[in-house]
Amino acid sequence: MLKAAVVGVGSMGRNHARVYREMEGSVELVGVADANAGEAAKVGARTGAAHFSNYHEMIDKVKPDLISLAVPTALHAQIGLELIERGINLLIEKPIATTLEEGEALIEAARKAGVVLQVGHIERFNPVVMEMKRRLLDGMAGRIYKVQTQRLSPYPGRIQDAGAVTDLATHDIDLLRNLMNDQISRLYGEILHTINRDREDGLNGILRFRSGIIGVLDVNWITPAKVRRITITGARGMLRCDLLSQELYFYENETAPSQWDTLSVLRGVSEGNVIGFRINRHEPLAAELADFAETVRTGRKPTVSGEDGLETLRIAREFILSAEQRRVIDYERQPELA
Repeated sequence: MLKAAVVGVGSMGRNHARVYREMEGSVELVGVADANAGEAAKVGARTGAAHFSNYHEMIDKVKPDLISLAVPTALHAQIGLELIERGINLLIEKPIATTLEEGEALIEAARKAGVVLQVGHIERFNPVVMEMKRRLLDGMAGRIYKVQTQRLSPYPGRIQDAGAVTDLATHDIDLLRNLMNDQISRLYGEILHTINRDREDGLNGILRFRSGIIGVLDVNWITPAKVRRITITGARGMLRCDLLSQELYFYENETAPSQWDTLSVLRGVSEGNVIGFRINRHEPLAAELADFAETVRTGRKPTVSGEDGLETLRIAREFILSAEQRRVIDYERQPELA
């Protein structure tokens, strides 16, 4: 039985506490901590865990094996390093840190301490994403030409220390890297400032992978509706998934190359059958925390490692840099950036 705790029980952290509480038989939620003592007490009362306003006191008293860190991004490095130095396995909510230097420090500290460092890119554990990846690996779409994401939301007033690129686009950057399993060769971004002047409220980004696949990101928190979609277009058809409803469809290209000729040049496109897939739905957070606990238990490599989180943050920062400098960032011409 692993002992789990949560540091930071705001909108995301309280869900971590709930899920740990529900993992009976494998994980025991032993403590929650938050600088807001009232919030810590509420979550403690709901979950039956000990509650603290000081995470140092919590660690001393309940001695957790693993912790979910769900504090504001600006505090990830400071608190994360302290927890790692105490020998505690750590899941940090995305993004890994505010700066690349902070992310690198967390990774190095975890390596030296011999503890697990996992980053909470939760969409990796969305069952519809997992099914889409299986279909891609099976070659259903054939040669891939383009992948497009939409992540649109109303403005989250609770977020005060990160912009839409760092808070929202990092989800899709991580998904694109994972689904395409390829290196990015160049990227270009345009950002919006509509609500905030000190941080971005939206991103339209385009990137190219080394294999030639084009990626397009449409991200903002100025849309009065929540949208989470991925569309992948290939020689044999198009996969489209809704991350919220966990629905996945395949739109066949009737004139596509055969399954024995999936890498051939596309010669034509016509409408074919539309296939819907049955998804074994589950809560992505529950799958993520179960995976984290199993990683701690077995010592295997994390599904989303600190290095994964750092690379995603690097790309997010370079989208912002591209927009600010009005230039394409080309890793092949500037290999020192890659």
